[in-house]
Amino acid sequence: MHNFQTTDSDLDRAAELLRQGRLVAFPTETVYGLGCDASSEAALKRLYLVKGRPVDHPVIVHIAAVADLEKWAAPIPPAAYKLAEAFWPGPLTLILPRAAQVSRLVTGGQDSVGLRVPAHPLARKLIERFGGGLAAPSANRFGRLSPTTAQAVREGLGDDVDMVLDGGPCDVGIESTIVSLVGERPAILRPGMIDVKAIEAVLGLAVEAGSAATAKTKPDQGDAIRVPGALPSHYAPRTPMAVAQSADIIELFGEGLAIGRNQGVIAFEETVEAMKSSFGQGFLNAMEFETWIVAPDDAGEYARRIYDSLRRLDQLALHKILVEAVPTGTAWDGVRDRLTRASAPQL
Repeated sequence: MHNFQTTDSDLDRAAELLRQGRLVAFPTETVYGLGCDASSEAALKRLYLVKGRPVDHPVIVHIAAVADLEKWAAPIPPAAYKLAEAFWPGPLTLILPRAAQVSRLVTGGQDSVGLRVPAHPLARKLIERFGGGLAAPSANRFGRLSPTTAQAVREGLGDDVDMVLDGGPCDVGIESTIVSLVGERPAILRPGMIDVKAIEAVLGLAVEAGSAATAKTKPDQGDAIRVPGALPSHYAPRTPMAVAQSADIIELFGEGLAIGRNQGVIAFEETVEAMKSSFGQGFLNAMEFETWIVAPDDAGEYARRIYDSLRRLDQLALHKILVEAVPTGTAWDGVRDRLTRASAPQL
């Protein structure tokens, strides 16, 4: 259930700002997006500038309905309609052949375009009032933690965004699953909370997933980035971060504690209890300073909280954030991907 204060006049103002080529941050069910008119070259250039985003990194276009697909993609394979019927509006992005009129700034210079119909009611109302597609990557600086609240957007972008629509905390919490339909067979280029089993059940065929090669273009397009979030380091806090199994988390925490390092911990309850037993008052002191977070066991709830949890720890001037590795299984694929990228070395 959504509880927010955005009014009809706020939506009208936001739509008008978008028509003027301005930037509006708005909530989706996944994360907050930084939106602009996807048909305006000037607006797209400003979007890339504000985010600090390389221009060869494509952005996803958010549309109002399945009927809008043909405005942005051609030809449209039958599989696109099957997936759209099953998962739209919702956290699924489809990579399709771009229509001729789609800006190369949207596609990162490629011949494909990413499209989705968001489920958040404010996002849908905004797109409908604007009357066109909105290019909307996450409303943050490039490579950093994605925002799941309006406050996180304001803290990250400040006055560089012309308006922020507050739709409350995001329900899903991590970015959409991205499925490419431009190759020989469907491929998941970015995992999310719609997992490979759900995609395969709808299509009735095997879907490529889990290979780093799927994050690249066709061979004749070299090593261009095909989709958002494909770099090894992405969605990252500024604080160095490590992901490890329970025993290693306990060992790493102990090593840091011995030399007086202030550390943040995100771990499951069993590991937290083991740390209490192992370190006694030292760990209790860390708890008093709110440098630990007990992770939920449910993949959906974990995804909903993870960026906010990392953001809280990132604001505490810690030496390191230690995160317990999540369980195996496709339900955790999206979360596992984000943690892997968030903990990768930052160039």
